[in-house]
Amino acid sequence: MRHPEAFIADDEKQLRIYLKSKLSDLWPELVIAGEAENGHEALALIESRRPDVAFLDIKMPGLSGLEVAKRLTDDCIVVFITAYDEFAIEAFENEAIDYLLKPVTDERLAKTVARLKKQLAATPSSSSGQLSATLERLIANLNNPDDPGYLKWIKARRGQQVQLVAVDDVHYFRAEDKYTMVKTGDGEHLIKMSVRQLADELDPDQFWRIHRSTIVNVSCVAGVHRSFSGGLLIKLKDFPESLTVSRSYAYLFKQM
Repeated sequence: MRHPEAFIADDEKQLRIYLKSKLSDLWPELVIAGEAENGHEALALIESRRPDVAFLDIKMPGLSGLEVAKRLTDDCIVVFITAYDEFAIEAFENEAIDYLLKPVTDERLAKTVARLKKQLAATPSSSSGQLSATLERLIANLNNPDDPGYLKWIKARRGQQVQLVAVDDVHYFRAEDKYTMVKTGDGEHLIKMSVRQLADELDPDQFWRIHRSTIVNVSCVAGVHRSFSGGLLIKLKDFPESLTVSRSYAYLFKQM
């Protein structure tokens, strides 16, 4: 008897490890046929291995999970993995497409596995045209021209855990060695995105780069004053520490 096969595509290695481990417990007969960390690699490997199920991260380098799914030619049940906000989740639910919301919970994954088993046991139906139209609508919804698409969530490490952090809860970002420290009201987290990358993806009206190594959430600024050396220092509302503003970014506070 042929065992069902699955493929996992996500740029976060720890999530791929977690899914493989949990799927092994929940669905022992499922074979993980391969994995990828970017969209182009995922598309090539899925078309080569032709798995029964593909777990696709929505936001991957290269092609998005939606774009990969739209290009698949063979019957393959797709489960999207997403860290998008409530608007995106509503879009998925309205289209009746299965998804896993990051951070993925054991309970949610168990329900997904149960649905996948039922789908694989059912008589195959030719619904590729309907799926293609559905993916077109999702891509249009998630790329809403009224939404500038700024970063809303960040996957950050705290100790041995990976957590989702809403950017609205971030007070500031600061480069530290090979990582960037994310300061929130409940502590510090680490991410691998550089300050330069963050500056390109964050809302510039909300987050100001004040130093080559620092980005601050403007809503968390209590005031700005000059140091004894004449430089500018930012006082934060909820922390005793001050942030240094380099000369290159002093113009931001010229009217303050």
